[in-house]
Amino acid sequence: MKWKLAPATLIIVAATGCMVGPNYKRPLVNTPAAYRGAPEVIPIGTPLGAEKYTSIFTDPVLQSLIAEALKNNYDVKIAADRVLEQEAEVGITRAGQYPTVSLGGTYDAVALPGGLLSGLGNNSGSSNSNGANSNQGHTKIYTGGLTASVAWNLDFWGYYRRQTEAARAYLRATRWAQQTTYSTLVENVATSYYQLRTLDSELTIAKDELKARKDSLELTHKLETGGSDSLVDVRQAEELAYTAEAQIPDLERQITQQENSLCILLGRAPGPIARGLPIDQAPHPTEVPVGLPSDLLERRPDIRRAEELLVQANANIGVAKAQFFPQLSLSGTGGTSTSQLKGIVESKNLYYYAFGSVSQPIFEGGKLTNNLHYAKAEDQELVDTYRQTIAGALRDVDNALVAYSKTREYREKQEKQTEATRDAVRLARMRYQAGATSYLEVLTNDANLYTSELTLKTAQQQEALSLVQLYNALGGGW
Repeated sequence: MKWKLAPATLIIVAATGCMVGPNYKRPLVNTPAAYRGAPEVIPIGTPLGAEKYTSIFTDPVLQSLIAEALKNNYDVKIAADRVLEQEAEVGITRAGQYPTVSLGGTYDAVALPGGLLSGLGNNSGSSNSNGANSNQGHTKIYTGGLTASVAWNLDFWGYYRRQTEAARAYLRATRWAQQTTYSTLVENVATSYYQLRTLDSELTIAKDELKARKDSLELTHKLETGGSDSLVDVRQAEELAYTAEAQIPDLERQITQQENSLCILLGRAPGPIARGLPIDQAPHPTEVPVGLPSDLLERRPDIRRAEELLVQANANIGVAKAQFFPQLSLSGTGGTSTSQLKGIVESKNLYYYAFGSVSQPIFEGGKLTNNLHYAKAEDQELVDTYRQTIAGALRDVDNALVAYSKTREYREKQEKQTEATRDAVRLARMRYQAGATSYLEVLTNDANLYTSELTLKTAQQQEALSLVQLYNALGGGW
């Protein structure tokens, strides 16, 4: 009875024996109670980073572009391929914990001249038996059998289990890298789209400016013909009209190139991009719930990836330590051999042998010691990397918060300035047509309005992009 229980006991011990090396514990990280750029009264609600991108970017066209990118972008596909690769790698590594079993079979047939076998039989005093069959002066001998072999490296010290733990941690890190790819892609598509819509607005402004310049040129021509204006004013009006006209092809170039860049993100060939809401209608909520800084440790995919790499390094310390201990292995081979097919399962034709071995490293020139030192140093490096990643994430959120707040203030002031400049242009044109001022005043106010409108579009773009950056910094987009 004791011998029957021994194999089962051995299997349990080998599978659940002790594992040397430290078990993972998350490093202590001091996170602030609130973000530096957060408002004094923090809005209540679902944190921005926990919202789906469709709740943040309300432009239907932008939503469809992001969805297309998440489906067809090549970086997304590559990230998914890497996850599949690592899933297979975990299976390969985990296989080391189990015994290997192989089966085989043999079959031999030999034909000898009948006289040779008879002579051998007469000399030895034996007959042609044991599978020998005489046929037309030849004797055929048949032999065959089945074999099975088992080999098992017993995992008493957790060498293979720590390897599997490290491989699984790297698999999780690969999945978090995939989520980082999603988040970055959402940010890049939204950023590229808002830049495109800003260029569209600038092109519209340039065309309006060209029309205004042509109207001014026509007016100065009439006044110069009537003797109320000089040829100098006409030439100045012509110069400004040509300058405004030259801006259009350059903006059209930028728009086409921006469309091509966006197409790459979408995983499609270069071509036109659909348009949705103009840049001045981009979302800019007045209250943005940001949650607590400690939430970043769970929400930001780059932080989660850094932690899983740390888990992998911690497990590798156990792998390095296990190599100091004796390595135990069991092997065995068994089978059957016979010259008669019907006797292949008879007990008298069965054979087997089994053996075990123990190997204890004695001297390897410091290899094992330095391997352990390397594993510990790598673990400490990744602890520092983990903390650095958290510090960088907190910085990103603080920068994005202050950017979102200040770009809004800047945009609001720029709107007021543009409105004032637009009214100044209207009054200058009325004074010029009434002969109360020179054309120089009109030119000056026109130039100020053109610059002010372009600056306003840039301010609107910056506000939209700051929301995109804040959403990404808070761990949104995946």
